[in-house]
Amino acid sequence: MRATRRYRYKRTYPDGAVLEMVVWRLPQRSADRPHGLKYRLHYGSADGRVTIRYDNETGKGDHKHVRGKEMKYSFVSVDKLVADFFEDVKRWRK
Repeated sequence: MRATRRYRYKRTYPDGAVLEMVVWRLPQRSADRPHGLKYRLHYGSADGRVTIRYDNETGKGDHKHVRGKEMKYSFVSVDKLVADFFEDVKRWRK
């Protein structure tokens, strides 16, 4: 069985910045993904540079990148993940 895409959203801002969120439901849970989800939430500049990224890459588990710095992220729920991501984007865009 393959992963099933549960959610996808993409927005391009007037200044060319791109926000994209994708969440997949996995067929099985794992040590890296005990919640059974794989996700990528990305906000970057028009020229492709990553500004903010939340993901759970294999071998790293839940974490986020903010301007090149990687830090752990404590996953609670998809709603909280999206809210935290939007809050970081909002702070960055001010």
